[in-house]
Parts: sequence; C-alpha cells; structure tokens
Amino acid sequence: MTSTEPLRQVTARSSHEIPARTPLRLASGDRVEAGERSPDWPEFVFVTAAHGTGWVPARHLSGPSGSVRVETPYDTTELPTAAGDTLEVVAEDLAGGWLWCRNADGREGWVPVSSLTTEG
Repeated sequence: MTSTEPLRQVTARSSHEIPARTPLRLASGDRVEAGERSPDWPEFVFVTAAHGTGWVPARHLSGPSGSVRVETPYDTTELPTAAGDTLEVVAEDLAGGWLWCRNADGREGWVPVSSLTTEG
C-alpha cells in the first residue's frame, strides 16, 4: 500500500476490550514454545517467548507445538474500541479474523472483524 492510497474505514459495532498482558512482538528467527490452540480462534496458538506470552497465528510458526521458530514477524498488540469508533484499516488477517487498525488518536492494533462493520 502506498501513502497516496486512502485507507479503508470501518466502524466498531461493539466494544473490544484488550487483554491485561503486555503485547508480544516477535521477529523472524525468534524461538518460542508453542502450546495450545485457541478454542475460539482456531488459527491461533498460545506461545511463550523469553519476553512474554501471547496468541500467534500458527502459520507464522515453523511447527504446531513445542519449541518452534517464528517464520514471519508478528505483533500481538490489540486495539481497544468502543461501539461507534471509526477506524482506518492498515492491514488485514482475514484468515485469522482480525484487522490491524488505527484509531483517531493514532493508536494501532488488532481488532476482531466480528466487532466491525463497513457501514457507517
């Protein structure tokens, strides 16, 4: 996406609360311990890294469980929203069911697609 392209806007139709844990930022080549898959988000695996824990799409990891390597950088930051918030879509992970969005204050993070609508 180039800087001249307008970003698609979406509206939060419900609130999204973020988890209490610190976001996990992983780089390619990082080693993590991959654990259970989420029953609610089957694309995601709970990982433990030297600097924290978080949910990561399995396709970003070199294996399904145990000690694995991060294949693609990933940031678990989630963006809190309130119903009615207008957000800009920066990146999409439709396979996982999330959009990376920016709010009016410039804060960015993942928001579940299920809590958003493209209708104003």
